[in-house]
Amino acid sequence: MTSLLIRSRGPLIRSRRQFFELAAASGLTLAGAGFVMPGSGGGARAQAAGPPVAELMAESALPDIWLGSKDAPVTIIEYASMTCPHCAHFHAETMPSLKSKYIDTGKVRFTLREFPFDPLATAAFMLARCSGDKRDAMVDLLFAQQKIWAFADKPLQGLVSLTKQTGMAQEAFDACLKDQKLYDNVNQVRDRGGQKFGVDSTPTFFINGKKVSGSITPDELDRHLEPLLKS
Repeated sequence: MTSLLIRSRGPLIRSRRQFFELAAASGLTLAGAGFVMPGSGGGARAQAAGPPVAELMAESALPDIWLGSKDAPVTIIEYASMTCPHCAHFHAETMPSLKSKYIDTGKVRFTLREFPFDPLATAAFMLARCSGDKRDAMVDLLFAQQKIWAFADKPLQGLVSLTKQTGMAQEAFDACLKDQKLYDNVNQVRDRGGQKFGVDSTPTFFINGKKVSGSITPDELDRHLEPLLKS
């Protein structure tokens, strides 16, 4: 078996003690997930080629949760990690514009897919999925408060405090992190993104199938979307 890589850069688990604290608390078998990724990137880098759109849209281990109209002419898929600071920056600075200008107006359909860098990010995504129809609200909260829990000496305590704000009881928190099937499914989504679609950093976007790596500013978002909406 291969152990999950613990990276030393960014707001990831910073020591073996934190890793085993999370593993012991969750009761998960943190093995068989040896996918290696470089650090997340800043400025967006567009790439001309992308995977077939039909493959991108195919069902995966976890159902996509979409925002926007099914008839929108543009589809955006984001691969993100909950412990990625550039992902948090995108959701704070660009997501409000994306939602108001493009999603709410029927021009864009958007979904976020799990691409955790480390066990802490995996746990955060699991907790978001366990929130049911509050999943996106939980993702927004965790990104907004990322510095509080992802950089903390005891990240689980930070996650407990934040999830309580959403009404999740301690028993539900514990049960969620002990859900081996959910843990496996989150990592299957990540592995599929890396192996089939070439995702190797976060955030990575697929805009109508075109791969764009790195955080996107509101102005860059306009430059990517306007030509697609004019055609």
